[in-house]
Formats: sequence, C-alpha cells, structure tokens
Amino acid sequence: MRNPRQLRLRMLSIPVLFIGLVFIARLYNLQIQHGKEYAAEGEKQYVSTSGYTYERGKIYMTNKDGERLEVANIAQGWLLTINPQLVDDAEAEQQQIAKLYPELSHDDFITKAANKKVKYAEVAHRIPDATGLAISALHLSGVQLFRETWRTYPGGDIGGQVIGFVGHQGDDFEGQYGIERYYNEALTRNEDNIKVNYFAELFGSIKNVVYDRKEEERGDIVLTLEPTVQAQLEHTLSSVMEEWHSKQVGGIVMDAKTGAIYAMAANPTFNLNEYGKVKDISVFRNPLVEDVFEMGSIMKPLTVAAGIDSGVISPDSVYNDVGVWKLNGKTFRNYDGRARGPNTPVQQILSQSLNTGAAYVALKMGREMFKDYFLNKYQLGQETGIDLPGEAHGLMSGFNSTRDIETATASFGQGFAVTPINTIVALASLGNGGYLVTPHVMSEIVYNNGTTRKIVPPTPVPILKPGTSEKISRMLVTVVDKALLNGKARMADYTVASKTGTAQIASHDGTGYAPGKYLHTFFAYAPAYDPRFIIFLFNKEPQNVDYASQTLGQPAMDLVKFLLNYYNVPPDRSSGEEKPLFPKQKLPITPIVLPPATSTTPQGATVTRTTT
Repeated sequence: MRNPRQLRLRMLSIPVLFIGLVFIARLYNLQIQHGKEYAAEGEKQYVSTSGYTYERGKIYMTNKDGERLEVANIAQGWLLTINPQLVDDAEAEQQQIAKLYPELSHDDFITKAANKKVKYAEVAHRIPDATGLAISALHLSGVQLFRETWRTYPGGDIGGQVIGFVGHQGDDFEGQYGIERYYNEALTRNEDNIKVNYFAELFGSIKNVVYDRKEEERGDIVLTLEPTVQAQLEHTLSSVMEEWHSKQVGGIVMDAKTGAIYAMAANPTFNLNEYGKVKDISVFRNPLVEDVFEMGSIMKPLTVAAGIDSGVISPDSVYNDVGVWKLNGKTFRNYDGRARGPNTPVQQILSQSLNTGAAYVALKMGREMFKDYFLNKYQLGQETGIDLPGEAHGLMSGFNSTRDIETATASFGQGFAVTPINTIVALASLGNGGYLVTPHVMSEIVYNNGTTRKIVPPTPVPILKPGTSEKISRMLVTVVDKALLNGKARMADYTVASKTGTAQIASHDGTGYAPGKYLHTFFAYAPAYDPRFIIFLFNKEPQNVDYASQTLGQPAMDLVKFLLNYYNVPPDRSSGEEKPLFPKQKLPITPIVLPPATSTTPQGATVTRTTT
C-alpha cells in the first residue's frame, strides 16, 4: 500500500512542475525572443522619461536577382537634452557641441538654456551614434544624451506613395500610408508586452503567456518592387513632368501574367524621411490606387477585344465610318470630325483612334453584352484587391442607362471613371492569354522566428478566349509598327502592343470641360505574344500640347526598351517575323489568397472626361 504522504507530495509536484515550466517559457520569451526590446525599454526608462525607442519590421525591395534592398528600417542615435539649471556657459557649450554637430540650432539652444525654471529641455534629436559619443566625451555641465530610435527610409523619396511612412496615431506610432499602413499589424512589434505587469499577465492568462499567437504573424515585408525598375520609372515620370509642366504624372510596371508590381510611382512625390515638412499632404495619396479617371482611348482595345471575343466582329471586319454620330439627341465624333467612309477596316479603330468605330462595335454587341464584358469580365469599376490601402471603386452609373448614347460613349472611354490599377489589370488580359490577374506588391513575409512565407495571389480568372488575346495583340502591334510616332516606334527585334489615350478634364463646376486641360494615358505590353510586363502611364494637364502620343509616346517606348534590356528578354522577332505563342502558353499560378483589402472610396477622387 502506497504511503499517503508520498502520494500527496507527488500530486503537489504536478502543479509545481507545471508552474515551473510556465516560468521557464516566460523567461525564454523575456530573455531570448524579446531581450533586445526589453533592454532598450529598460535603458530608456533609466535615463529619460521622454526618450522613445521602439522596434518595427523592415521593408525590402527585391532586385531581379532576388537580392533584398532595405527601404524601411530602424535607425539608432541619441537625444540631446540639457538641464538649464546646471548649464554654466551656454554660449561656450553650444559652440563646442556645434563643432561636432553643426545642425544644432544656436538660438534654440541659448533660449532653452536661459530658462532656469526648468530642469529638462530637448535640443536635438536623431544625433548619429558616433557624434553622440563624441559629445558625451566633452563632459559638459548640464548636458545629457539618451538613446533614441526612429523609422528611417534609406531610399528617401523612392517609392514614396507605395511604401508610406510611420507617424503618430494618438500616443502610438502606426503606419499612415502605403505598405506601412496596409501591413501595419505585421510590421508592428508588440510594445504593450514590454510594459505589462508580469504577474498580472501570468495569472490572468497562462495560455497567452505560453503561446502568443499574434507573434507568429509579425515579421519583415519583402516587396515585388524592383529597385532599378522603380528608379527608372520615377526618372521617366520626372522627365515628363519637367518637360510638359504637368500637374501630375504617374505610372505602373506590372507582370502581365502574375500581377506582381515591379514599379509604381506618382509625381509630385515627397521624401519619406521628411514627410513632416510637406505642405500639401495630398502628395501622400497614391493616385494609381486611390483616384479615378476617365481614361479615354486606351479603353478602345477592350471594346474591340470584346467584339472579337463575342463573335460580332473579326480583325478583318470592315464598317462604315460616319465621322459624326448623333444618338438620343447627343452628338459625338472622331477626334478630327472626318468620316473614313464605307469599308473602313476595324484595325483603324485602334490605329487612328476612331470614336465612331468603337461605338459601332459596342452597339453591334448590344447594350447588355457590352455591359457584361466591361463590368463583369474586365471587372472595371471594382476593387482589384491590391494590397495597398484606400483602393477606390470606379464611377460606373452610366452603364445602368438604357440609352444607346451611354453605351456608345463608354466604348471609347467616356462616361465612366476607374483607377489606374483597375485599368492596367483589365488591359493585361489582352496580352496574357485572356486572364484577369490580382495585382500585388508583397512577395513574401519573413517572420520573427526566421521562417519565410511566399505570398502568391489568387489564380487568374479566364475572361477572354486565348485566340482573342492573340488577335487583339496582333492589332495593337500594328498600332505600334505603323501608327505610333508615325511608325518610328517599331522595334526590329521585339513586338510591342500599345495604345494611347487623350481625354478632356471636366471643369470644377461640372458644366462641361475645362478648355486646354487634358489627361494623357499610355499602355504597352511586350513581347506582345508572351508579355514579360505591361506598363501604364498617365500625364495630367500637360501644358501647350494636345495628344498623348506627343507627351508619352517616346518616354514610354524608351521605358519599354529599358525593361526588355534590363531583364534580358529574348527577342521574339526573327528577320522581322512575329512569333505568336497563344494559345499554348500556360500560367504557372498556385492559389494562395492575399490578405483582404480595406474597401473604401476616398473623398476628393479625381475625375476626368474623354473626347478622343
């Protein structure tokens, strides 16, 4: 028979052992997993009540060889403070410090040192580490240095609207725009755990002490943005804006088959390290995702492709181009008002950008079929699901009209407004075999425990027949080879599919169009029959110029050439012959859903109206 006393001791040892394991787990969490954070917090509380240290995940871009480049990280330095009551000679001390740190404000230092009623005043933030140590070695009376950390962006203004920044949200620092905001939860390091009472946490929730589920969701964000491509796009936009004195320019470079964003930028932009100096905070917005525009004639390829896909026309069809057309009491016309007459090839709808030709295709399809393609297949006006905040819905009410005039004008990009990201996704379907992709800017997340998870967007949705993709691509190649820049844009070794658009911008009072104000747009994908990428550019209110081909034609084609060379894309023309690959091409996509985007339509979205 067992000794009752021995049995009781064994029974008591079980909870003691369990509590001991909990303490060991907690000590591992404190000393190993969060040792750096607790040390920083302890140092801050020891030396100062105002110094601020924190940790946050890094953000990387990825170059074409798979190497990562930091674009957001944490910097460490020093906070310089003084005790005015202990400062003996303010002028002398300021001069000594200024020799090591010239950025120190003379007047601010002297003014704060003269206020003998206080014992603490901050005179300089973010002093470099070596400089802070050198100042400390001076042993100046009343001068103190405390550890300080802050968010820093090594690229400065590179990718400003996409990356976003960290700023005050009440008493906390949180992501305010871009990736910093969208993936704020993943990037945040839980500082609340540092400040919580250990025993209260232990006995209040043993489960959470042993295993913090949120911790596994935190890590560093690796973007699909390619740093060299991003820099080249921003250089192109800057050059266009400078040459044409534009109000705003923007662009996207995307993988046409997967939706991975290689570059996204807008100008005016800002320096991420100096966002507090920005006077017009509208530059923080990402117009490629948050603003809607009437896109104009770059929508005509979608109309022609729908006509081909539905079987109402073929690339060899002809029609009677009347030049000017009146429907439901409203008149619209070709950009020059001229009729091309009977037996006009549908190719000229794209090559000469004929409004009445696009209307002919849409009305031949019928209102409901045309609407189905634009709203349900191309999904224009809907959110794409891109992993950036504030994505806007399009303005698509015109498609609910029963009048033919709304169908006709929609066929050439008038009467509805969509975001640039929505536009490029729809246009990509023309080149990638007829698939609708999900655009995304994150490629993987590196968790705090060292593991990595690659993010793959949802499987592309087939919306067009593969044969349609090849046919419309061939027509758009003809546009480049024979029409764009009068045929000078043709490349000897590559096929490029492209179309421009020029749209008038509505006046602020809503009574018509603002004279002389245009939105220019351009898209292209290459190689045309097996596209490695697709680009989209817009140029808002260029000065003293009418057409997009004038402002965007050459810069865009230069960007295409750069991309083909940079990625070492094999030529698809041999002795001038094209090599169509559809329908044999397949998309190697594995379905893993991205985190859901916030559904918002922000105030102040830009809307333009189209005439050509």
